[in-house]
Amino acid sequence: MPKVGQEPIRRAALVAATVEEIGQAGTLDVTVGQIAKRAGMSSALAHHYFGGKAQIFLAAMRHILSDYAAEVRAALLHAPKGQRLEAIVQANFAESCFRPATVSAWLNFYVLAQTEPQAARLLRVYQHRLRSNLVHALRGRSAAPVQTAEALAAMIDGVYLRAALAGGGVDGAADRVLHAAYAMLGEAT
Repeated sequence: MPKVGQEPIRRAALVAATVEEIGQAGTLDVTVGQIAKRAGMSSALAHHYFGGKAQIFLAAMRHILSDYAAEVRAALLHAPKGQRLEAIVQANFAESCFRPATVSAWLNFYVLAQTEPQAARLLRVYQHRLRSNLVHALRGRSAAPVQTAEALAAMIDGVYLRAALAGGGVDGAADRVLHAAYAMLGEAT
């Protein structure tokens, strides 16, 4: 009989192994057996905890999104008054979001969301939270905060994808988005 408390440890190990395995492969074409082996356990145990590869991957994306949310919360907590927009943009381009395995997981997540309803729902949750944070940050700075937030969210995702695919890192990515945001808002840079 397993020790009490082993399940959360094993689940976390499988989630981390999933991100690393997909990061190494660059695709979702990995098996539960490969993920389990990387986590140091049997594929039967992985199936027991998650059911299948799609569920393990969705758990991994929830973990990545949780880490991302923590970046945003920390940035907002330390943001000077009136600098919520800048904090949100900076958090979206934090180094933690650009680990190669994390980038690979994000890219595969976008693809999976096209055909997997649970992945599509998780993507909508992420998009809604980003939009909501941006709208809140833009109130008082934009005459049309909802429309400006939509444009900035698309720009954040686009610049992230370009930076991720270029493989050159995130240097200057947040500044490019902020420069465009200031232009939309009619603010000097």
